[in-house]
Amino acid sequence: MELLSSAIQWFTKRRMHQIDHFKQYPIDVQQQLFNDLLSTSKDTEFGKKYGFSEINTLEQYHQNVPISTYEDLFPYIDRMMKGEQNILWPTKITEFSKSSGTTNARSKFIPVSKEALEDCHYKAGKDLLSIYMNNHPSTMVMFGKSLGIGGTYQKNNFNSGTISGDVSAIIMKNLPFWAEFMRAPELEVALMDEWESKIEKIAETTIDKNITNIAGVPTWTLVLFERILEKTGKNSLIEVWPNLEVFFHGAVAFGPYRETFKKLIGKDDMNFMDVYNASEGFFGIQDTTNNDELLLLLDYGVFYEFIPVEELGKDHPKVVQLVDVEIGKNYALLITTNAGLWRYMIGDTVRFTSKFPYRIKISGRTKHFINAFGEEVVIENAEEAIKAASHITKAEVRNFTAAPVYLSCGQKGGHEWAIEFKYPPNNQDLFIKTLDEKLREVNSDYDAKRHKDIALVAPKVHFLENKSFYNWMKSRGKLGGQNKVPRLANHRKYLDSLLASVETT
Repeated sequence: MELLSSAIQWFTKRRMHQIDHFKQYPIDVQQQLFNDLLSTSKDTEFGKKYGFSEINTLEQYHQNVPISTYEDLFPYIDRMMKGEQNILWPTKITEFSKSSGTTNARSKFIPVSKEALEDCHYKAGKDLLSIYMNNHPSTMVMFGKSLGIGGTYQKNNFNSGTISGDVSAIIMKNLPFWAEFMRAPELEVALMDEWESKIEKIAETTIDKNITNIAGVPTWTLVLFERILEKTGKNSLIEVWPNLEVFFHGAVAFGPYRETFKKLIGKDDMNFMDVYNASEGFFGIQDTTNNDELLLLLDYGVFYEFIPVEELGKDHPKVVQLVDVEIGKNYALLITTNAGLWRYMIGDTVRFTSKFPYRIKISGRTKHFINAFGEEVVIENAEEAIKAASHITKAEVRNFTAAPVYLSCGQKGGHEWAIEFKYPPNNQDLFIKTLDEKLREVNSDYDAKRHKDIALVAPKVHFLENKSFYNWMKSRGKLGGQNKVPRLANHRKYLDSLLASVETT
């Protein structure tokens, strides 16, 4: 025990020193990373096409290399999945992270290089623990097991030499043997394909383990928690796992779920730590205990650029470098990575809260927003409003989505919400009123359109029964960690589908 403690302390101090370095010299670290990425890839097919060997400055990089979406890179990725190499990245790539769909396919397949695994995803896991232990010196988190739900992992039908799966599954599958001793459940359970059977098996096999920390997506982790409490008959998770001390969460905003987690876990001093990870890379970790801002990770094999959201949709959008970002402004994230994603629009928008060090908050998605009337409501606005309405009406929200109500003859436009609750509001009218008022407070464009109902009327809210979203996602074949409920949409496809599903059950 003492030897392990000393080793952990040594590693933590060493890595915290490295983190302090990129916090102190962010631009230098990113510049060196940029140079390394281009130098490493100059002889790939993509590197030769866009003249990487002749690029010496960021200005030349912008001139030579276009901004890309998944659809732009798909022809290269498709060939890589069929076995071709040295296309986007020089080292051999046989694994592809599967994530939610795009306009040309049901799913996206993101290349995962050995460098991305080692220098991004695995480094993030180590840093997550290093930062946590640095902030909580008396922690015993390393003296128990980490619980992760995991995704799926399978060979591709058209090429048995390549593998696809959720990024969590790829990470688990490649963990060193010693790391397997520190996690639960067993790998064969964590990587089970059928979601409901997997939840049952995880609950069954982890009840008697010494779980000290849990990592996962809040929405799906809640399903597991509730099943464990059903199976054990306990009132809280802390009765099942008395040494549980932290939940590492990502993929969706945690605010709407915090109170539900606190009640299910039943521990007043439970720690929660936010992360920003995706199939394309690991970008941020909450490095302080007094706020939920995320430290932008600058030495992870990811070079960052930013597009102001007002530039989206333009043929030649303005691109801002890290040194020039403004606090409080929303930017679409543009990444160049050590897995061969070049000037790639990941689809997320972020807002900087600090420049020394660089900290961010995820503000939304480039495609997940409502702007049918010029109101520009982003996910961050919606989550703040949901949180305020829940607080004042003693409610706990499980899931929600919203869409526009389009203008029609004799009818003004508006927003329509479908919200499922763990505990419903004690006053539905007050909930709707607070939701509307908070949106007006945090979004001046929405407020202007709502003034005297000039363009938008008050929102319409459907208060849904428990498991409505779960049953809808199941009917669409969308159960599992990689699938997230679309919070906002500038169309009615998701909302109408959900409401139709509710009517038929």
